[in-house]
Amino acid sequence: MTAAEPPAAAQANEPSPAAIAVVLRINGADHQLALDPRTTLLDALREHLSLTGTKKGCGLGQCGACTVLMDGKRVKSCLLLAALVGGREIMTIEGLTQGEQLHPLQAAFIERDALQCGYCTPGQIMAGVACISEGHAGSAQEIREWMSGNLCRCGAYDHIVAAIQDAARIVGSGRGG
Repeated sequence: MTAAEPPAAAQANEPSPAAIAVVLRINGADHQLALDPRTTLLDALREHLSLTGTKKGCGLGQCGACTVLMDGKRVKSCLLLAALVGGREIMTIEGLTQGEQLHPLQAAFIERDALQCGYCTPGQIMAGVACISEGHAGSAQEIREWMSGNLCRCGAYDHIVAAIQDAARIVGSGRGG
């Protein structure tokens, strides 16, 4: 501890910042929230909106379990402050289906048994959807490279790659997505 730093007990007694009004557009719907300005997008989704499909993994942006789409691009929601993403279109795993119809990648994950424990699956699927829409699903090697930010502790990588290849063929044919 340096002379400039208050003791830990004094830091614990500091008041929390006042809540701020935030409007988040999640899965096509606007949500008005009063949030601590330090709230991450991940915590806003899970703790304030009960959208628990997006998983909390490492909290450092290294595992990809918290991947969502923002304006169609993959982002790690644990690294973003919710207050800074107002006005952006956020899609979570819960918003990927069309009514009861699974997205082609969700169906391919089931067909290819691309999940084991399932913890990383929502982040893998959201990153895979982006991988396909970005045009990075041309080969297994390209998919592996572009999906390298999403980790699977169970090692289901071969099945995940196969599912993305299957879904890319369906989306590319105009039958889904």
